[in-house]
Order: sequence, then structure tokens, then C-alpha cells
Amino acid sequence: MPRIDSSTLANGLPLHRVSIEGTRAVTAMVAFDAGARTERPEENGMAHFLEHLVFKGGEKFPHYRDVNETAERLGGVLNAFTSHDLVAFHITCRAEMAMEAIDLLTDFVGRPRIDADELDHERGVVIQEIQRYKDQPSAVASELIDVAAFGDHPLGRSVLGPEEHVRTFSREAMVAFRERRWAGPRAGAFVVGSLEHVPADGAVGELFERLPSLPVPEPYEEAPALQPRPLVEQRDSNQSHLRMLYRPGMEARDQASRAALSIYATLLGGSMGSRLFDEIREQRGLAYSVWAVDHAFADVPVLMLGAGLESGKCIEAYARMREIVSELRTDGPTADEVERARAYAAGRRVLAFENTNAVARYAAAQSIVYGEPIDPDRAIAAMDAVTYEDVAQVARAVDDELAVACVGPHEIGEFA
Repeated sequence: MPRIDSSTLANGLPLHRVSIEGTRAVTAMVAFDAGARTERPEENGMAHFLEHLVFKGGEKFPHYRDVNETAERLGGVLNAFTSHDLVAFHITCRAEMAMEAIDLLTDFVGRPRIDADELDHERGVVIQEIQRYKDQPSAVASELIDVAAFGDHPLGRSVLGPEEHVRTFSREAMVAFRERRWAGPRAGAFVVGSLEHVPADGAVGELFERLPSLPVPEPYEEAPALQPRPLVEQRDSNQSHLRMLYRPGMEARDQASRAALSIYATLLGGSMGSRLFDEIREQRGLAYSVWAVDHAFADVPVLMLGAGLESGKCIEAYARMREIVSELRTDGPTADEVERARAYAAGRRVLAFENTNAVARYAAAQSIVYGEPIDPDRAIAAMDAVTYEDVAQVARAVDDELAVACVGPHEIGEFA
């Protein structure tokens, strides 16, 4: 069992120390409730752009070379991510280097220079990232399904934002967004792994207190009701990329319900033994890639199905995938399916938690998105506790209304 010690620092930032035996690594992470869903319409793309900019340096490490070279000298892997839910910065290193790694992380995250010249340099890099995604039909389909499901709500907007926004963001606007969203009470600091070299004398807290005390931001905009519709981006190709999104009627903030949804998604399309993989790929040969995945935002769960396939087989695959969901709703899964899916999903979770970075990411979502305890053993226990009836109830809660997105040579009317 991990040992977890939590406290709140003077700047309002919760600090969680998660001691895990049997590892020689430490991950330090700081995460904020400042993802893409917290942006105003004209700010779309700003959370991600700001993530890039803070890596350019802070007070002690004032240049991007200082940041990068220091991380390398520590033998550390330094990175960040922005989602609709969160923006997070993290470094994983050998345990002996933990304090030096936290010193580096908290300097450029807590005291970023956000240099105007570097902003202009990085602008081009982010635009190239946006253009790269536009060249990937699977990525376009994944963005298009968000629009189909959520419209102009922040959850329907791209995390990267439109190119025209990135071209116009100013330093003043970036600083204002940071000061509005990067507040300690809506954030979290996490030190996970072998904590033998992390003192308990307050030195860690002093480093994380480099983050400023800021007012608590306004709450996110609640997700709208689902307005089912298909969207198609026509491309003259012989390959299509299909996405289907359902909104299960369940509570996103209940860990037991989320665990049951994960097991349902696993038996539907999360493994090589799943219904979608077995029938759509193996029996019918309709797709080279077919899957299902679940996700729960703070206020709404989603179930997404996807396939990459020959365009001539797309509509047949779409119809059959939709029928499989309906069959699970009306007939329920088999007991054997549930047992195998539960074992597989729980096993993947156990294996993932061998990685200190995965534990830190889990803890950030638990505490900031859901406001729940961060103990990783609790997540495994929640999987193990799921019953057949729990999964059958999820299956019944996935009604026939869905959003559809497709990139390929199709018409919207084909997805009626």
C-alpha cells in the first residue's frame, strides 16, 4: 500500500506526497484546473500555448537551455500535457535527484518569465503542431466528434485552438489567463515514488510555494445536453476514420460508476477479446482498427467508439457497431464477458500504476477533476468490486442517441 501524506500550503496549493515501495523513481507534478474547457471563446488554444511558454524559463533557470540541460543532468524526463480537464507539468527522475527536480519544476512553473520574444518564436511551433494534426485524418475525426457532441461549448472546441487565435495571442493575455486560472485551491502538487531523499522538514513545501497565491477562479461551464448529429469532413481517399460518441446516463463523479463504465467499454471494444474487435475485425473483416474507450469529465461521462477502415466498408461497420451497442442494451453482456473484462481492465490499471508518472496523473484527476481521494489502491479495488449487474446497468444506460463524425468520402445522410 502506498503511504499518502496531504497538506495545504500557504498559497492554497494542496501538496500530496505518495510514497511507493519497490521503485527507484520519483515523479513530481503540478496540475491546474486550467484546461481547454476553462477558456473563453476568444481564448481557445491559450491553455495549450501557455503550457509551451512556461518551459522557456523562470528566475533560477532563466532560459530554455537552462531548463532542458538541467533536466538532462538530473537524468530526468520533463514534459507537460493540456487536456480539456487539466494542464499539468511533470518530471520523472531517479529518487536521489528528487529535490533538484522539484527545484527545477517549481521555478519555471511557479515563476515563468513568459518572454515576449520567446512567445513569438513559439507561436510558429504551435501553428506547426496544429497543421500536423490537420494532416492526420484520425486526429481530425477525433476533434470533429467533439464538435458533433458538444457544439460551441468549450468541450466541443479543440485543445490546440484555431491557428488564427494562436497568431494573435499577446503576452498580456497569456499572463491574464494564468492569473485567472492557475490558483492553488483549484490545483495540486504531487510527489510520487521513492521518497527516501525527499525531506519531511518543509523544504518541499517551500519550493511549491513559489507558485503565487491567486483568487479562486470561476467554475467551469457545465456540459450541455447532447444534441445528436452527424458531421462529415469529406476527403477524397479510400480510407475513412469513424467516431461515434454516446453519453451514458450515469453519474460522472461516482468512482464505482466510472469503474463499471470502464469495464463496459473494455468488453465492448477495449481488448482483442471484445465484441467490436471480434466481430468487426476478426469475423467480418470490416476494419483494421476498431475500439471503444470511456472518459468522464467532471460533470459528464462519454463513451466513444472508433474505427479506421476502407471507405467502402464504413457504413456497414457503422451500422453493425451501433447494433452491437443496442444488443448490449437490450440483452446485456454475458457473465463471462464481464469477468474477462473486469480482470483485463483491473490488470491494466495495476500495470499502469507500476509507473510513478501514471500514479501522479491519476492523483491529479482524482483530486482536481473529481474531488476524490487519490489512493491508487482504491482505484484497483473499485474495479475488483464491479458486479455483473453494475455493468449491465451501464449497458442499459447507453441509449440510442449518439453523435457521429467521419473523415472520408461520405455524405452526412449516410449516417442517419
